[in-house]
Amino acid sequence: MPRIPLTWLGDHVELPADTSAEAVAAALVSVGLEEEAIHGAQVTGPLVVGRVLALVKEPQKNGKTINWVRVDVGPEHNDVGPEHNEALDSPKDPQPGDEVPSRGIICGAHNFVEGDLVVVSLPGTVLPGPFPIAARKTYGHVSDGMICSGEELGLGPDPDGEDGIIVLGRGHARGLDAEPGDDAIALLGLGDEVVEINVTPDRGYAFSMRGVAREYAHATGAAFRDPAASIEVPAASGPGVEVRLADEAPIHGRPGATRFVAQTVTGIDPSAPSPRWMQQRLIGAGMRPISLIVDVTNYVMLDLGQPLHAYDAAQLVAPIRVRRARSGELLETLDDKPRALDPEDLVIADAGGPDGDRAIGIAGVMGGASTEVSAATTDVVLEAATFDPTSVARSARRHRLPSEASKRFERGVDPQLPLIAATRAAQLLAEHGGGTIAAGRTDVGEAPVPAPITLAVDAPGKLVGVDYTPAEVVSSLEQIGAVVAGEAVAGGTLEVTPPSWRPDLTIPEDLIEEVARIVGYDRIPSVLPQAPGGRGLTRAQRLRRAAALALAETGLTEVTSYPFISGGVLDTLGYEADDPRREAVRLLNPLSEDEPLLRTAVLQTLLATAKRNLGRGQESIAILEIGAVSRATGGIVPVPAPAARPGDEELARIEAALPVQSRHLAAVLGGASGPSSWWGKAEAWDWADAIEGARRVAAAVGARLEVRQAQQAPFHPGRCAELLLEDGTAIGHAGELHPKVVTAYSLPARTSALELDLEALIAAAPGLVAAEPVPTYPLAKEDFAFVVEASVPASAVEAAMVVGIGDVLESIHLFDVYTGDQVGEGRKSVAFSVRLRSETGTLTAEEIGAARTRCIEAVAAAVRGELRA
Repeated sequence: MPRIPLTWLGDHVELPADTSAEAVAAALVSVGLEEEAIHGAQVTGPLVVGRVLALVKEPQKNGKTINWVRVDVGPEHNDVGPEHNEALDSPKDPQPGDEVPSRGIICGAHNFVEGDLVVVSLPGTVLPGPFPIAARKTYGHVSDGMICSGEELGLGPDPDGEDGIIVLGRGHARGLDAEPGDDAIALLGLGDEVVEINVTPDRGYAFSMRGVAREYAHATGAAFRDPAASIEVPAASGPGVEVRLADEAPIHGRPGATRFVAQTVTGIDPSAPSPRWMQQRLIGAGMRPISLIVDVTNYVMLDLGQPLHAYDAAQLVAPIRVRRARSGELLETLDDKPRALDPEDLVIADAGGPDGDRAIGIAGVMGGASTEVSAATTDVVLEAATFDPTSVARSARRHRLPSEASKRFERGVDPQLPLIAATRAAQLLAEHGGGTIAAGRTDVGEAPVPAPITLAVDAPGKLVGVDYTPAEVVSSLEQIGAVVAGEAVAGGTLEVTPPSWRPDLTIPEDLIEEVARIVGYDRIPSVLPQAPGGRGLTRAQRLRRAAALALAETGLTEVTSYPFISGGVLDTLGYEADDPRREAVRLLNPLSEDEPLLRTAVLQTLLATAKRNLGRGQESIAILEIGAVSRATGGIVPVPAPAARPGDEELARIEAALPVQSRHLAAVLGGASGPSSWWGKAEAWDWADAIEGARRVAAAVGARLEVRQAQQAPFHPGRCAELLLEDGTAIGHAGELHPKVVTAYSLPARTSALELDLEALIAAAPGLVAAEPVPTYPLAKEDFAFVVEASVPASAVEAAMVVGIGDVLESIHLFDVYTGDQVGEGRKSVAFSVRLRSETGTLTAEEIGAARTRCIEAVAAAVRGELRA
């Protein structure tokens, strides 16, 4: 986020004398630049200039030598009063410098002498940190303040390269006109407030002081002084370093570089420091001062918005070529990391290297180490170019290498700036580093000309709903720098040519947004929309909520997990090689390289959530999730070109290649089902609870499920139930998890789970729920226990009983399954509780007996079941 020091902003736009960071932020918000943060002054309190009157070196027992210094800090601060002197317990013996009013301070630095002007923080000062200053007794004296270094004031290392405190006045003073007692905060620019703003991707020009100053002028009407207009570019006497634009594989037909300026500066003093005002501005903008050459390129970038790069001319071998990278080409960037380049990367190359052609930087992203400026660099070649935003953005993301340059290039940089910015940087290097600007200069390519946009005068009013006058429309567009031609009357048409620094203005709606922004968002009325009556949740939404509520009422908590998995999850869950759930969709640009696949079952991510909850102190787990699962169709989804709307055939191919998605419900149950109490421990969740949970979900949406034994990973092979609709379609499974899965996810022993296709369940549910009349006649109760083969599912026995009993059956419920010696090997007993009732009268004994007989005969005929005695 750009940080805007107010004093720097004031160089380009008139700021009121008493303005504050809050006022500037409010003005910028009104034109769409949102405030991110406000940073107050770095130093507060009495920070003053002092003159060293006397200095006594005192060796200590630890081998360290300290200085007992008397400092004149001005009449206002020297006279502290007798009470203060007494409290400080000043030495009784006369001390050097006592003959003049002063303060005594302990200092460990040794880079100053008597007579020097220094910076003194008096008691009450708060330095960056925060670090409050107070009088304190140390080394046998009371130190009544602190003599400050640049690091302690947040200014960074001393530009003269001295290790110690700041010396303001001596034979090599930096032109500071200061006296003891003067305010050092104002002198060093430490009281500057900084506004940090949030810039949207379409407003790249606001990543510069020039752009923000222009926006502040739009908001307040203050006079704007364009810093680019004040830079005089001298005519070149001839070409400079040879540069060739050789992009032979442009992306989407757009060349990677449209303009390239190279300006040489020679004879720079490598030891020359950056001026303190430049260092202070860089620090205020959030950058660390490094060296004069680097600081100048950063300063010009922050000021004008044009990224620059400086090459060590001694390491550069002309000609420079701007080309696409070769397959397998390597480059060591300025961060000392070797990078394998992609053929889509646009690179800056020179004639160095074994084969006479080497990459020396990724265009618009970061330079290479081979031509990096160093502490010995005296001659530089300054690069200022215009690069394609798409190419820069892709390279920065491909190499995970965001930089201040790429941040600006990928949003669009003013193509008219390269020559101006290179000239400004060269002038600064000449002024502060003693360099000589080469008379020759290279400027290849040309700046693209913005295309005019046709705009109806009344279009802004129609779209925004505000009656803008033709004068307001034209004035707003001219304020942002556009050239407007045409009839500025109602019903007229305008030809608007956007300014060079606004590449985001391409269609009439962009211009309409600018009119609304410049005239003022406060002109747009706030009208709350009224929702039409008779609309609410869809049937699917109501039933999904009912399904979640049905499980929540039994003690489960609904959670949400990210739908991304690694391939190893499928192995951990024990899927067979031909399991269709292995047909996962692979993302081309995943959030994490470790999880590039979309889940094909909700349990694949829900089990990880269960593990995380248990790892954070939960003693048991009971969670559910309703989420999407995806299955690959076998093809890669084609990416259409952005230039035009895809045709019908292309849309059909895209539709066919899209993964198949469905919404599933899953739950994981493990550990105690509740807290222990005085009557004992709570029962543990088990496989029966998982199956019952599935039945509750089906009942909540108005459907019925049949249950039969099955085998399906990740469930225990002997404790897994398949869930079927009434037509026999399988839509899920429930039961106890496989012990290996339980161990892999560190779950409680015998943890159970369920997962079903909720969309299929809802689709199978009847649209309307039939109301059942209140019975008026008594019911009759009967219990049946049938012995059948062990392979016969209980649902088959139940279906036969329903057919046999007929209309008098009200309900049927399985309450027991028994296997053992009493029924014989390979057989089982299934017991059902049956409720009988007639709608026409009380059932007689004969009617009940007939129903019983029909039930027994139907089970015998359907599954060869025998009534257990």
